[in-house]
Amino acid sequence: MTSLEDLPIRDDLRGRTPYGAPQQAVPVALNVNENTHPIPEVVAHDIVARVAAAIMTLNRYPDREFSALRGALADYLGHDLEPAQIWAANGSNEVLQHIMQAYGGPGRSVLGFAPTYSMYGLLASGTGTEWITAGRDDEFELGPETAVAAVREHDPDIVLLCAPNNPTGTPLPIETIEAVADAARGIVVVDEAYFEFADPGTPSALTLLEGRPRLLVSRTMSKAFAFAGARVGYLAGDPAAIDALRLVRLPYHLSALTQAAALGALAHSAEMLAMVDEIRGQRERISDELARLGFHPYRSGSNFVLFGGVDDPRAVFEQLLARGILIREIGIPGHLRVTAGTEAETTAFLEAIAVSAPNRIAS
Repeated sequence: MTSLEDLPIRDDLRGRTPYGAPQQAVPVALNVNENTHPIPEVVAHDIVARVAAAIMTLNRYPDREFSALRGALADYLGHDLEPAQIWAANGSNEVLQHIMQAYGGPGRSVLGFAPTYSMYGLLASGTGTEWITAGRDDEFELGPETAVAAVREHDPDIVLLCAPNNPTGTPLPIETIEAVADAARGIVVVDEAYFEFADPGTPSALTLLEGRPRLLVSRTMSKAFAFAGARVGYLAGDPAAIDALRLVRLPYHLSALTQAAALGALAHSAEMLAMVDEIRGQRERISDELARLGFHPYRSGSNFVLFGGVDDPRAVFEQLLARGILIREIGIPGHLRVTAGTEAETTAFLEAIAVSAPNRIAS
């Protein structure tokens, strides 16, 4: 049987493993930070109608510049953004890949703050960009002084700031983003994949775009919009910075079906985001109950909770899985992560973790 080691792949890819979380059919899947609420039926019908209309045009290539979608995304984001300031791709991962391809590459580097989203390192390696990590402050926080010191030490071509951070859920102060954007000589990317779950009143990095042509703010429809299966990510930035992404994207990279579905979802953004408050409530419920049980939940501005104080994460993971509940081992010793789902899913998780808590809390 041929293995990867037998094939002439690039040397820097040898020994690496693909990104991925366990995929198992379980009653309660809370491991990949999906919005577990279904799309409202009335919205689903409109999306289906738009996709059906697009099917009648599939003999033609889609709008290469996805003009209508860029306009709808600009309207959704607000902040006086224009369509020329918007880019979109098949999930925010492809958006980030475009950035790496355009601004990274051999001889260039990208800086992140560990622990953070594991795809960053994979995207860097896939584009031949050196992946550099710096540390965080206590409780996985990231203050301006720590972040700027790392930027000055490593002088990267790209800085990746995850706000709020995945897998820790930690909110990122706007002061940190501003300080990094002003200190870095290269591109600064703020990944706001979970921003809609932030506490009301939390300022977005979009407020910092004016006068900063090297600042890019990435978002996704996978999380708050419950649109993970559609694969739609996007970013906002200076039109010139976005023009560079056209040099590396594949022709017609957003299908007509993807554009139609996304336009349908954005036309109903209020309905699509109606469950966000409920998810925030379940997040706080999880944090409060885990703390009561003796675990250590971290501050979260996302739709998930990282918690420490677990003496044997694998044993807890397996015990929950045996009860039909799938959460996430994220590689931080003594820690696990759980998505805030529906009220029923949260109840199932909390009841199950309460059974394991007496014997699974680190002393």
